[in-house]
Amino acid sequence: MNGSPEGATGSGTGQSGAMDAELLEAAIREARAGRAEGGIPIGAALFHVDGTLLGSGHNRRVQDGDPSMHAETAAFRDAGRRATYRDTIMVTTLSPCWYCSGLVRQFNIGRVVIGEARTFHGGHDWLAEHGVAVTVLDDAECVSMMTEFIAAEPHLWFEDIGETP
Repeated sequence: MNGSPEGATGSGTGQSGAMDAELLEAAIREARAGRAEGGIPIGAALFHVDGTLLGSGHNRRVQDGDPSMHAETAAFRDAGRRATYRDTIMVTTLSPCWYCSGLVRQFNIGRVVIGEARTFHGGHDWLAEHGVAVTVLDDAECVSMMTEFIAAEPHLWFEDIGETP
């Protein structure tokens, strides 16, 4: 699928790369909305493999006071109940944490497209090791959003990732 040594992660080049970049736009819109609300700028969207948007959402931990409301869980909830998720793609602006990586594995989401993994390297290697197709796009806007947020709100960032500064 890509050019990484393990064959698990790619750079988002070629025709599927163009489609991945289009799908990422939905997650980026969500991340911007979350930041505009005073929250953490992480967005996600769940798509059918044909590109149909099933659900989207953004991290709402701050806005809702709910530590479980990550972007991926918000998108998953927004998509609603399905008999299977094997034919879906989770698109997220940031490498999914262990909590959200568990959601992907629990429901057999077959593919994850990640905007960036520079500011946070979550569970995407683990997902790839367990058969999930993972593509890391290294999107400049996603990197910029998180870099600026972490510099401006380090206390919220460390709270979100479960670490102390």
